[in-house]
Amino acid sequence: MSQNDYPVAVIGAGPVGLAAAAHLLSRGLTPLIFEAGEKAGASINEWGHVKMFSPWRFNIDKKAEQLLKANGWTAPQSDAYPTGQELLAQYIQPLSKLPEIEPHLHLNSRVLAVSRAEHDVMKTQGRNSTPFLLRVAGPDGERDVLASAVIDASGTYTTPNWVGANGIPALGEKENSAHIAYGIPDVLGSARERYSNRRVLVVGGGHSAFNALQDLVALALVAPGTRVAWAIRGTSLERILGGGENDQLEERGILGLKIRQLLDDGAITLHQAIRVNKVVASPDGLVVHSKEQALPPVDEMIVATGFRPDGQLLAELRLALDPATGSPVELAPLIDPNEHSCGTVRPHGAQELAHPDEGVFVVGMKSYGRAPTFLMLTGYEQVRSVAAALAGDWESARKSELVLPETGVCNTQFASQVEQPACCRPATSCGSVTTQEA
Repeated sequence: MSQNDYPVAVIGAGPVGLAAAAHLLSRGLTPLIFEAGEKAGASINEWGHVKMFSPWRFNIDKKAEQLLKANGWTAPQSDAYPTGQELLAQYIQPLSKLPEIEPHLHLNSRVLAVSRAEHDVMKTQGRNSTPFLLRVAGPDGERDVLASAVIDASGTYTTPNWVGANGIPALGEKENSAHIAYGIPDVLGSARERYSNRRVLVVGGGHSAFNALQDLVALALVAPGTRVAWAIRGTSLERILGGGENDQLEERGILGLKIRQLLDDGAITLHQAIRVNKVVASPDGLVVHSKEQALPPVDEMIVATGFRPDGQLLAELRLALDPATGSPVELAPLIDPNEHSCGTVRPHGAQELAHPDEGVFVVGMKSYGRAPTFLMLTGYEQVRSVAAALAGDWESARKSELVLPETGVCNTQFASQVEQPACCRPATSCGSVTTQEA
């Protein structure tokens, strides 16, 4: 078989991965989708309780929508705001079960590594004419699978950032992991007992933190012993709390206004200019240190400081990655949070996502590395362009078909998940801007 006779491997069956499959099919290409979870969109379950900032019209890929409607699907109300669970139930699951998609979807199948067949990363001769080899752990054990191209849409949700301000774990962070949760735990649901009548410190300056804070304050109404503290690296609440009524993602603006009101009401104790370097277990609880400052002891911590890509999966491939963001070098200046907010990242596709190893594309949340400006619509545009490029239609691949919503105050890491948890980092929520740092 020639390299082009193999299917295109898609890693991850979240919104962007399934959209990639839909676009590949529309181009006459065969996708081979690997999902580590028991069902498509498994990571979304982790933030399923979170309401998304973007309405349905910003969360549905056009090609996927065509497939769904051809099979009798009725679209949700376009201006309604879904939760993660609603995204799963009303969009991801129906899409994954379509007769066009399901035969190509392999659940409980985790891709452990990607390489070139009979080529390690050092070997050059014949490299780009050799198929990719994926080591996959599935229900029947490990196996090797060959593919003509690889689209990595595995996201970043399973690799959260550490609370340590240096980018590495704070001293004592790993040792006290039993009392530290990352992301947005279901405070009012499955995690209620863990946080009821406890002293809880939320660390993070974006919308993931906002969701955790508002849920903890709600919990305190029925469990009066619950105490809520919030630690941020910055000192400007105006920058952190966002555009309010000027934010074109209305729900995001409302959430920022709500946190401001809870601060004014004294429901949240705020600690500013905190750069965590140590977490110490004391007889009174966990004590978080920021240089010489020690915060009051707490019982539990929620770390909502964003996510980072897992670099090991593609470590045996030749990638061109920006040393700061971890994104493709051509994409990095377009998304640099020091220069761009979520409303100023221009549409991009296969050209900006290309690597020295031809045929490998990292898309969706993972393509942005540590940059926090990702929108789910951006991921859909990426895979549309990548599918066109893999089909040889570079005219379409280079053409932009994306119009992004503007935001009010949407700047650098304080812009705001889940997708996310947009698929993304959650709470953030799929389709909205995601949070990177405190």
